[in-house]
Amino acid sequence: MTDIFREVDEELRRDRLEKLWKRYGVLIVVAVVAAVAGTAGFMAWRNWQQSQAETQTQQLADALRLAGAPDGQGGTAGGNPEAAADALAAFAGQTGAGPGTLARFYEAGLRAREGNGEAAVSIYDQLAQSSDVAQVYRDLATVLSVMHQVQSGDPGQLRARLQPLTAETSPWRHSARELTALLAIRAGDRDAAAKLFTQLQGDASAPSGVRNRATELAALYAVEPQ
Repeated sequence: MTDIFREVDEELRRDRLEKLWKRYGVLIVVAVVAAVAGTAGFMAWRNWQQSQAETQTQQLADALRLAGAPDGQGGTAGGNPEAAADALAAFAGQTGAGPGTLARFYEAGLRAREGNGEAAVSIYDQLAQSSDVAQVYRDLATVLSVMHQVQSGDPGQLRARLQPLTAETSPWRHSARELTALLAIRAGDRDAAAKLFTQLQGDASAPSGVRNRATELAALYAVEPQ
């Protein structure tokens, strides 16, 4: 008897499955295919991203290799820095904001190292004004632009550009304050320069190089000229 009931139960179950398949079979197939296709698509997209990242990293490394190694005197030993800068510019134009931004910073550094400060400043200013670049890197570009103009730019205008970056919330505040002090010297404002150097001298969070320079300059500009 038990076997008969089991066979009847299986027949009823099979009958229900056949009815379900006739009604929903196509939908089930579509859902399965969509799930498989979606998974395959995601995997393909992730592999493409990884491949792109590897390709871009290699392209960036190849461009930097053209520059040669630093010679310890502000130049490079071997290599072709100008060709490297051109390659970095081309790379930046073909990639997204992330790797492209990094390439532009490298390019500007090479232009400056090769004595083309004007081109470096132009690149830094483009980065500082680009809405595609994260704010922290836009601020860094501003600091670097001002740094290359300390001896030649208008002190008042440059100090105005740095002013927002001297706030406690700015990660570049120590460099911005040091540059502001140097610009104050150029403008003849020794008191402002001395005050900033003294603040940097006593700022435990400032990098040691900044504190050391600030200590020497605070002592120098705290003394009124005879």
